[in-house]
Parts: sequence; C-alpha cells; structure tokens
Amino acid sequence: MNPLILLNPGPVSLSKRVRDALAKEDLCHREPEFSSLQESIRKKLLSIYNLDATTWASVMLTGSGTAAVEAMIASLVPENQRILIVENGVYGERMSKIAHAHGIKYDVLNSDWLDAIEGDKLEKILEQKQFSHVALVHHETTTGRLNKLEQLGKICQRHKVRILLDGVSSFGGENIEFEKWNLDACAATANKCLHGVPGAAFVLVNRAALAAARPPKTVYLDLSTYLSKQDCGETPFTQSVQCFYALNEALDEFIEHGGWSQRNATFQHRMNTIRDCLSELGIEELIDREESSCVLASFKLPSKKTYLELHDELKSSGFIIYAGQGKFSSEVFRISPMGNISEADINRLMCALKSALT
Repeated sequence: MNPLILLNPGPVSLSKRVRDALAKEDLCHREPEFSSLQESIRKKLLSIYNLDATTWASVMLTGSGTAAVEAMIASLVPENQRILIVENGVYGERMSKIAHAHGIKYDVLNSDWLDAIEGDKLEKILEQKQFSHVALVHHETTTGRLNKLEQLGKICQRHKVRILLDGVSSFGGENIEFEKWNLDACAATANKCLHGVPGAAFVLVNRAALAAARPPKTVYLDLSTYLSKQDCGETPFTQSVQCFYALNEALDEFIEHGGWSQRNATFQHRMNTIRDCLSELGIEELIDREESSCVLASFKLPSKKTYLELHDELKSSGFIIYAGQGKFSSEVFRISPMGNISEADINRLMCALKSALT
C-alpha cells in the first residue's frame, strides 16, 4: 500500500534520507559534534541565496515557522520605534498579534485577502508617518498569493525603511532578493520548501540591524542571544537535535538537486499538472495562477461537495489536502506540491481528483 502523500503546506512527505537521519545517534547539544552540525546548517542556509556571512547570519531556533517570525519581530524593532504591518491574509494578521503581544507600536496596511498589496497605498502611509520597518508575508498561504516584493522593496528603500519578511512558505521554493528588496531579516522553517521536519526554524538576519535593535523584548526568542552563542559554536538553550539532523540531510539533498531554482521548477511542474486537471473538471482557482506561488494554490469547492467530503475521499485514495482559512474555510480547498512526491504519485492524484470531483 502506498503511504499517505501530504499535499498540505507543511509538514511534507519525507525522503528516505531525511527520515533515516532522524534515527542518528543521540547527541548532547553541548558537545562539539552538535556545534559542527549546527554550523553546517547555518552555512548551507546562507548559501541558498548566496549571502555574505560577514553581513548576514543564519540564526537557528527550535520551534515552528511562527516562532521564527515572532523572534524576528521581537528582536529587530528598536526600542520606541514603530513598524507597519501589511495584512492580506491570516499570516499578516498573525504578525500584528505578535507585535501587540510584545508591546511594539505598529500600524496596519490592510488589503482584501483576494487583492495584491497596493504600492501607492504603501507609499502614502510611509510619506505620512515614520517607521523603522515594514513587516509582510512573501507567500500568503491563506490564498496562495505570492506578494510581489520588487516594487514594495523599492518604495521602502526610497523612504529608508527596511523589510522584515515572513518567508516561511517561500524560502527555498521562490526567489528572495535580500539586498535588492531591502530586507533586514527573513524568517523561515525546515518543514516546508526545504523538506525537513517540524521543529527547526531559523531567521536570516542582517548582523548590523540586529546589533542596533537592543535591548531585547523576549528571553527565549531573542535573536541576539542566539547569534552571539552560535557564532561561538554554542547554543543558549536546548535545541531539537534530531530535527537538526534531518534539516542538515534535507539541505544536502536540496543542494544536490539544484537549489531553490530547481525546486521552484519542480513545484511549478507539479502545480501546473494539478491546475490543468482541476480546470478540466470545471474547478476554479481562487486567484489567478500568475499571482500565485508555485508552493500552494487555492481552489473553489464545487457547489455539491463539502471540504470534508472531498478530504475524506482523497484521503481514502492516499492524499491529504488542506482546508481554507477564515472566511474561505467552507469555500475552498488548498493543495501544495511540496515534499517527496514522484511522477507516479502525481498520476495517482489526477485519478483520485477525477474520481472525487466527477
């Protein structure tokens, strides 16, 4: 029997290499072997987008992608400064909750979940008020929209405002231009485009920006504490050793397979096959595919099929899909082509979709 194929936006179906890495020997996080493992991961993460280690640092955390986003926001906003948070989905709204919880002053640029972020609105707000950063989501998995950062980055650069980027669902699967887009940091996780397991997260941060953002607003999620320790080969708190083993192996596999550009091409090929199949079945996409990421797409449920019915039918065929969120919870289903998925799996999925939706 074929194992269940995960088509949700993380965790993903693992390769045998990554799964086997979870069974490596027990290791104390205070031993030099762990230091070597951690440093190996940090260097590989910087190499994905060719970042200079003298300017940028990868900071490792044990936690989910949200932990990385919270660490980024709590650690990078200078005391008594204000940030602008862009919301066009659940994960932009989550950043506002994080800022509120840490007592960080913030304003919100709100866009409808079906709309792209409007550059002229961003420009107008930045003209009216001073901010240290704009915080936004690159790939908003609420809808599958890939927010276009080039124009937004130029606007922020004109106003001398840096970007804090939630790259949780895009890192390793989409292009990220750290310098060109005016980023100070990008938060991400192991268990999405990199094909690791949940439990290891990280922030790629500009060293100078982090140094200027003291004092800390949190203990466990303070990136400055992690960076100072990790640069010395240490860790301030217990890390999830097995998750680090798995991420290190996943990164080796990722690099061997051609890096982010090849993973992008693989995801795009799989997603286009899925989209074409669903289009032939009369299923509409929630937003235009030109505006979507290769990592996930949202599709409108047909009138006579509930999400739970579709989910259970596909699960019985060996596939796990994902529900919509918020106001779309009863209107859409979402599919992500990440993970260890073969062409045979995709062909089986096409048959399962046709059976469930005909």
